Amino acid sequence: MENYTTEEIKNMSEEEIVSTISKLKKTLLDFRVKQATRQSFKPHLIRSYKKQIARIMTIKHTNLIHS
Repeated sequence: MENYTTEEIKNMSEEEIVSTISKLKKTLLDFRVKQATRQSFKPHLIRSYKKQIARIMTIKHTNLIHS
C-alpha cells in the first residue's frame, strides 16, 4: 500500500486523482470480499484505505472549490 502525503496529492492532476481513488476503492472491495469469504487479510488495512480515500477526496473537493 502506498501512503500519499498531502503534498503529493495536491500535486496530482485530476486524472491521477480519479485513477488513484478508483484503485483504492477496488482494493477496498477486494478486502470486503475476502472478509465475507473468511479469507486471510489484514483488517487494519481497511481503515487505512478508507482514510486514504477520504483524504484524497477532500483535497480533490478543496481544489474544485478554489478553482
